[in-house]
Amino acid sequence: MELRAELLKSIWYAFTSLDVEKSGKVSKSQLKVLSHNLYTALNIPHDPVALEDHFSDDDDGPVSNQGYMPYLNKFILDKVVEGTFAKENVDEFCWTLCAKKNYRPKNGVDVLPDKDAFHLWCLFNFLSEDNYPLVLIPEEVEYLLKKICIAMSVELSCVDMEDFISQEAVQQSGITVWAFLDFVNTGRLTSGMVKESVTMAIDEVYQEIAGNIIKQGYLWKKGHLRRNWNERWFSLQPSTLHYYVSEDRKECKGCIELSHNCCVEVLPEKEGKRCMFCVKTLTKTYEMSAPDTKQRQEWTTAIQTAIRLCVEGKKSLHKDLKLRRREQREERERRHTAKEEELQSLRLLQWERESKLAELELLQDAQKQAQTALLQEEQKRIQHVELQRTLQEQLQQAEEARASIQAEMALKDVETERQRRRIRELEVMQLRLEEALHQEMRARQDEEVYFLAQARLLVEEEEKMKALLALQEEQEQYILKTQREKQELRQEMVTKSQALEEAQHQLEKVRASRHRMDQDIAAAQRKLRHASTSACVNLLVLVPAFCSLSLSLLSRSLKFFPPPPSPREKTLSWKLRGPSCVCALPTRPGPTPVPSEERKREEVRRE
Repeated sequence: MELRAELLKSIWYAFTSLDVEKSGKVSKSQLKVLSHNLYTALNIPHDPVALEDHFSDDDDGPVSNQGYMPYLNKFILDKVVEGTFAKENVDEFCWTLCAKKNYRPKNGVDVLPDKDAFHLWCLFNFLSEDNYPLVLIPEEVEYLLKKICIAMSVELSCVDMEDFISQEAVQQSGITVWAFLDFVNTGRLTSGMVKESVTMAIDEVYQEIAGNIIKQGYLWKKGHLRRNWNERWFSLQPSTLHYYVSEDRKECKGCIELSHNCCVEVLPEKEGKRCMFCVKTLTKTYEMSAPDTKQRQEWTTAIQTAIRLCVEGKKSLHKDLKLRRREQREERERRHTAKEEELQSLRLLQWERESKLAELELLQDAQKQAQTALLQEEQKRIQHVELQRTLQEQLQQAEEARASIQAEMALKDVETERQRRRIRELEVMQLRLEEALHQEMRARQDEEVYFLAQARLLVEEEEKMKALLALQEEQEQYILKTQREKQELRQEMVTKSQALEEAQHQLEKVRASRHRMDQDIAAAQRKLRHASTSACVNLLVLVPAFCSLSLSLLSRSLKFFPPPPSPREKTLSWKLRGPSCVCALPTRPGPTPVPSEERKREEVRRE
């Protein structure tokens, strides 16, 4: 419905521009051309059959606005799909039609370029009410001019503004767009300003109000993949935050979708960046840096406003502000009307009171006159005895008149007292209303104090959350450090156990070699004893062999790791040089026990 109303405003200007004779009617051929162009601008499939059927009657006369509206609603506006066309193209087409007829700067003065005039025309349509012919009330004109002056960094001249608004035609029917453009073209608003500055200011206000841009400007943004900082042009709308390479907005680098799940947080300084803040969504966190603290505050407030509008289901900030201004104006008008009615009733009561007092004074004058007449009659009665009866009758009549006057005065006193009570009741009512107003003001102040306290609690909760997150990070680092130390201890224990096993294995080898050496020594001793008991005849033959054997045993005892004996060496054959005398000595060494002390030392080494 809002889009239909905005389109109807532009189409109304196009229709009235075709009405050359200002009769409220346009020829059918012109309406066909207008409808065809609207089909193209609104990106709607052309329906030439419906167009010809609607304008195919025998009457070749013109068609009024009311006669064209059914076709416009049914075949054009009902088929419009938001987002499939550029509304600026429709506005530009309608502006082209109406500007040729109506936009003629006075005295040939053309302060505004055609593009700036088109933007002001669009802003005028946006702020105007849905009442035709389209006019703008003075409060909205002042609001628009203040926005433009703020964008130009100048102050609006109140004198020129009051002179323009105080005109009788403006006060009665409002301001038309052509009168507004003529006022801007007079140069009062832009005196001493460069045309480029005026154009930039009007374009900024146009982008903000008609383009539905809450805020735009340069910010530094941290990348997600390369994690480097790049300067981007950001454009904030009620549901999205786009960022581009530059302010011409030709290359869009990304879009942040805003919803009720998003939030804005202020970040501390890091990586050499100041005035940092972030926008958190369900999937990502976007880190940004503003030029200064003021810009950061403005951006965070604007993004929070966009999130609030998204949550409330509102698509435009300035439409919401326009509705609020309208409600405030209506509320002011209602209060002003009630106040005027109350003052009128008070004036009426005052007038009635004054009239009653005037009547009372007249009665008092009449009473005084009656008393004077009574005195005169008494004097005349002394002078004119013959007229005594007449005077007595007049005196009686005067007494009756006095009684009636007194009765009327009593009634007037009662009425006056009633009016006084009414005035006192009104004064009490006024005091009660003032007390209610003071209570409402105090309630609003208490509400602001509550909001401030709530904001402080939110800040304290954020600080506690940050402290908890830091503590959690320290605990995780401590756990990782403990796990690494435990793993290193395990590796060291494994290494030591392997070294211990290797030492045990070498000890077993030493024991085995020692055992073999002891067995060889025992076998040699037995052989020596056997050789000593042999015949004396073979003594000379055995002595050399015994010496060689002793030398071999001695050499073996000096070595630490002797080689194991082969099976062939288990038997020692002694060959004697005598006549057919051979002596064979079998080697069957018995086990040599390991001393108990040595065994204990080995066990201690193992442990």
